[in-house]
Amino acid sequence: MKKATIQLETLACPSCALKIEGAAKFLDGVVKDSVKVLFNSSKVKLDFDEEKLSVEDIEKAITALGYEVIKSQVK
Repeated sequence: MKKATIQLETLACPSCALKIEGAAKFLDGVVKDSVKVLFNSSKVKLDFDEEKLSVEDIEKAITALGYEVIKSQVK
């Protein structure tokens, strides 16, 4: 398992955070209960199985929702 922190462009509202959280939980390989979208800092934190998907896959899913990814950090 890997831990990712994804920095986004500023989120406009709390419902944006919920939209991203819901989409991230839907991705196969993401640990559902690990997903946290921090509205105030515009960050997404989650754990994922690197054998099922990559951080780039997660970034693409977020971008497809219309949000800009600034950078990602994986541990």
